Amino acid sequence: MRILGLHGQGTSASIMKSQTVAFRAKLPNEYTFDFVDAPFHCAPAPGIKVMFESEHYTWWPKATINSIRGSHVWLTDYLEENGPYDAIIGFSQGCALVGSFLLYHYRETPDEPLPFKAAIFTCGGLPLGVLEDLDIPVSQKAHDINEETVRIMKAKAGTLATLAANLDKIKPGMGLWNDITGLLHDPNVLPDESDVFGLDFTQIPQDVRIKIPTVHIFGAKDPRWPASMQLAYFCENRKMYDHGGGHDIPRSTEVSKKIAALVQEISLEI
Repeated sequence: MRILGLHGQGTSASIMKSQTVAFRAKLPNEYTFDFVDAPFHCAPAPGIKVMFESEHYTWWPKATINSIRGSHVWLTDYLEENGPYDAIIGFSQGCALVGSFLLYHYRETPDEPLPFKAAIFTCGGLPLGVLEDLDIPVSQKAHDINEETVRIMKAKAGTLATLAANLDKIKPGMGLWNDITGLLHDPNVLPDESDVFGLDFTQIPQDVRIKIPTVHIFGAKDPRWPASMQLAYFCENRKMYDHGGGHDIPRSTEVSKKIAALVQEISLEI
């Protein structure tokens, strides 16, 4: 099984390769991964320079519809030149790229074959502007939650840089995502489809649903958990796994084995 990895904003292919190394090591050799840098340079994601030495890239400089659709063209060209791939795994903004690509496909060209058969979404959601462009109702509540969770996420990640510069403030057992103050979700309660953090899925047409097999991996302590839920609810054939961490991919043996098992499960469905 051949899988393409699409990284988050302000990171890189090499960073995602490192982020995924633990669960990839649990997979048989026939599972191979390629990682590619996004086409645009950008500022590093908050706190990322503390952990990784790398260039930093983004799939779009600004989340306009033209920029996002342009990234879809880039992805299509890359897949044609370097594929075929059985699946794509995205992290954060990489999920937004793949998820939006799929929604436009099912709305505009549903009878054409997709260039991949499954998607693995890790800690990521969908740009609300894309949903509005597809005439999907997006409430003010959804916009407010999106803005606040982005703000909290940036503040959390920025804390990492502060701690790196002040090592004396780091206490034994201290984790970046342990403080859940201010989070807007209860990870123990899945939202009702009539109100998935401001999106009413009872009113969303079936022609903008993702029908290929998907895996959704997210963390209970991730401020962007609501966005992960929204993306998951667009997917009709989904498996979901909460790794219990934050906006990251924990490297513990337990989490790595579970993610590897999910990758193997989805490979049996394509």
